[in-house]
Amino acid sequence: MALILETRNLTKRFGGLTAVDRVHLKLDEGELRCIIGPNGCGKTTLFNLISGFYKPTEGQVLYNGQDITGKAVYAISELGIGRKFQVPSVFNQLTVYENVRVPFYFRHRHSKAEEAHQEIMSLLAKVNLSDRREDLAINLAHGEKQWLEIGMVLASKPRLMLLDEPTAGMTVGETSKTAQLIRSISQETGISILVIEHDISFVREIAGRITVMYKGALFKEGSYEEIQTDAEVREIYLGRQKKC
Repeated sequence: MALILETRNLTKRFGGLTAVDRVHLKLDEGELRCIIGPNGCGKTTLFNLISGFYKPTEGQVLYNGQDITGKAVYAISELGIGRKFQVPSVFNQLTVYENVRVPFYFRHRHSKAEEAHQEIMSLLAKVNLSDRREDLAINLAHGEKQWLEIGMVLASKPRLMLLDEPTAGMTVGETSKTAQLIRSISQETGISILVIEHDISFVREIAGRITVMYKGALFKEGSYEEIQTDAEVREIYLGRQKKC
């Protein structure tokens, strides 16, 4: 299986704090992987390094075999890495339809109007928002805003999606729908997906493999069953220690 993403010795320091510590991560093309770990252990910083928001202190990021270390955010996005943030980043004063249309036309500048409309409507159906297409994004429930941002990422035609806590603040029902959505994206499109998540039941529903981070480093990797029964993981993540 070809690698779509690899980090080599990836490190980020802020003064005396090492937020990401010599991370070696490999993600296969088409893989759906979850990253878990206590708060403050470098998960979002890792995403910031991959997507260009931070430049690493040391190490490399390779995407599809190409060294993208330190490239600008827009350049990394154009290569096919799409990111959903922990807090939904939608255009509140645009309609749901318009929110998806913006990244769609950024990627498909020469699309014919009817073809573009059909594809946008298909994306809205996939993220359960067809009936809300004419509503302003500001009027959506929190979970719906999370789905809308996933739709916006999909509209940019990524080969790799970075999803930062896609179920944060969701109801149980919304979380279940989000698990179904992410599984269907993975199975139907072959897009590679990295998910940061705290909800272990959600992780169990979607992930083939799980990466555990602790104190900025990769701590363990394995299947859900292997991670769930690992005594050290239970100690740092599910047990008494809630922070790094």
